Amino acid sequence: MVRFKNRYVLCEVVSEDPRCRQCIEDRALGLAVRDAIARVHGDYGLACCSISFTVKYLNAYTGTVLLRCRKDSYRLLCSALPFVRYLESRAQRYPCFLNTLHVGGTIRTCQKFLIQYNRTQLLRLLQNCTNEEERQCIQKSLLSCSLTEEQSQSGEEEEDDSTD
Repeated sequence: MVRFKNRYVLCEVVSEDPRCRQCIEDRALGLAVRDAIARVHGDYGLACCSISFTVKYLNAYTGTVLLRCRKDSYRLLCSALPFVRYLESRAQRYPCFLNTLHVGGTIRTCQKFLIQYNRTQLLRLLQNCTNEEERQCIQKSLLSCSLTEEQSQSGEEEEDDSTD
């Protein structure tokens, strides 16, 4: 059996309208990208990219999108992404564009890049603070974000392995 190699394109949805990110659906985004590919590359480009094209991940809050396509046709996909000018959702058009951040061979490499990218964006945000109050507010909001451990379903709490 032959294994088909894929490429994963990590993109960011950039829009002036904050409602655009909240109304993004993976189906609407996929249709907008396919429409852009058809406009730019015609039927041939659409056929090449549609074979295994999917929206693998979509985070509406951050505007992060992960697209998958075949290795042979990822250049067609990347060249058509700047031509996505709007997203349609719930019978409304939201003007936006897709900013390509990274192209990787696996989802894992895209995740690693996204973590590093978010760190650099956070550092830029902290450096652009105009006063100490803004800086403390951002740091406080970051420290308040934490992952909590869920209790096991059997109701037993986990034991600590500390020695006295």
